[in-house]
Amino acid sequence: MNEAKKTITKDMVITEALKIKPEIAAILMGKGMHCLGCVIAHGETIEQAAEVHGLNLDELLAEINAA
Repeated sequence: MNEAKKTITKDMVITEALKIKPEIAAILMGKGMHCLGCVIAHGETIEQAAEVHGLNLDELLAEINAA
């Protein structure tokens, strides 16, 4: 599957999602996820990050997959 077309899922680690769609960094930063390059981003899933930051997971996934 072409990575540019790959869907970001809730169980992807943040760094994996960023490798697939680097343009989502601005979206995540805008939501308060400022530690995209830190060690936490290497082990935290999109779902976990959404929960920690009090974000609606479905809305976040829709936004980053539309990018």
